[in-house]
Amino acid sequence: MSAAPDFAGVTATLNLYFDGLYHCDTARLAQAFHPTATYYSATEGRLLHLDMKQYFPIVDQRTSPASQGHSRRDSILSIEFAGPVTAFARVECAIAPRFFTDFLTLVRLDERWQIVSKVFHFDVME
Repeated sequence: MSAAPDFAGVTATLNLYFDGLYHCDTARLAQAFHPTATYYSATEGRLLHLDMKQYFPIVDQRTSPASQGHSRRDSILSIEFAGPVTAFARVECAIAPRFFTDFLTLVRLDERWQIVSKVFHFDVME
């Protein structure tokens, strides 16, 4: 018999992810992402592919939604498990002027859940 899915553990990692984005805090994001995680989008008609060494400096240069007084708009739409150490989450969040839908793949390594891939689409809010 396998263990029950660890929704609480995955949710905790996703909340770190949301906190990191809302505050533009790469220390929090580094707790949520595996160091070799990948980041992809094709929203703008070309494949954007970054690793964390490329992605974190972009976040560091942003003005955080928190410092601008923006309301926090993030939510977990679904979490699915493929076993005790593999999960997939569909989440949404806003970093004005963009609204993101993210597909996040997570694995449980070293006693914690970590995001190993982020594939996303965004729409520009009006």
